[in-house]
Amino acid sequence: MMKKFSLVFALLSFLSFFALLLFVGVVIGEKEDNSTEEEASVVEGEINQEEDVSSETLKHQSTVEKYTKKEGIPDHSATLLAIIEEESGSKVQDVMQSSESKGLARNTLDTEDSIEQGVNYFAELLSKADDLGVDDWSVVQAYNYGEGFLNYVAEHGKKYSFEIAENFAKDQSDGEKATYTSLVAKKRGNDWRYNYGNMYYVDLIKQHVQASEDSPKGQADGGSDQKFDAMMKEALKYKGDPYVFGGYTPETSFDCSGLTQWVYKKVGYSIPRVTQDQYEAMDHLSLEKAQPGDLIFFHSTYDAGTYVTHVGIYVGEEKMYHAGDPIGYTDLTEEYWQDHLIGAGRMKD
Repeated sequence: MMKKFSLVFALLSFLSFFALLLFVGVVIGEKEDNSTEEEASVVEGEINQEEDVSSETLKHQSTVEKYTKKEGIPDHSATLLAIIEEESGSKVQDVMQSSESKGLARNTLDTEDSIEQGVNYFAELLSKADDLGVDDWSVVQAYNYGEGFLNYVAEHGKKYSFEIAENFAKDQSDGEKATYTSLVAKKRGNDWRYNYGNMYYVDLIKQHVQASEDSPKGQADGGSDQKFDAMMKEALKYKGDPYVFGGYTPETSFDCSGLTQWVYKKVGYSIPRVTQDQYEAMDHLSLEKAQPGDLIFFHSTYDAGTYVTHVGIYVGEEKMYHAGDPIGYTDLTEEYWQDHLIGAGRMKD
């Protein structure tokens, strides 16, 4: 009797275990199917047209939106996706590298917890910035530097600038520099950063987000920054090449207007070959109103028989990239350029 009971019990246990396995398999299968369907809808959505954000990062869009909605900051979803792209490229579980902001060791959090914590931390920074009267780009930089940066900005005009980010890093690192070969650094004429955080962090995020004038919000669709990036990607191919009078192709190297004509052509702009004619084809504005990608014009740098004799590409922060000898960056605050400066030119609408 006992032997028969044991056999029945064993059979019932096996059937229960098998049923449990079947149930778990069905649930997991359904979960995996739903996840695939959700990820596909995200990847195929409008934001996938942004070429500067990887498809792996875009898979996190719905999760980011879930937590930005929870925190009451849905307008910042694109910025937070850009942060994921820069922090990890979605190549590690802690996609927002937010473990440390929670007091944990680096790369502790899994993917969803990382996004939840990253969004929560960003919301906290936004709240503190609001209390201090500090702008939102400072919040983006503070995600990299820490909330102490917001206090620093509050004491230095309450509005983000690259100089403020640079000076903060300089103070925190005691002036120690580290090699940093990145396009965003090259645009500013540098191949280094201060050895504290990344002073180019806002520049990195702006690569992926088209923002309103003051706030890093909206869909990540590139806009004019994308054209400027394309300009500089082409222009930097010739950094260090010699100035060649009359040159207008990579094979000959370039003179000043040859370089600007070539680079503009690569992003779909047709401008005349000669510096004076380029100037006349542009809308004119002061250097103070220039934006990266505008042209900067100079007079009487040599006897050319015309008034306008030199041109370069404005890269921001009072610097330009031009066909000097060699081709490269120069500082517009230098006395020589100030003495010959005419102003900026922008493509006419």
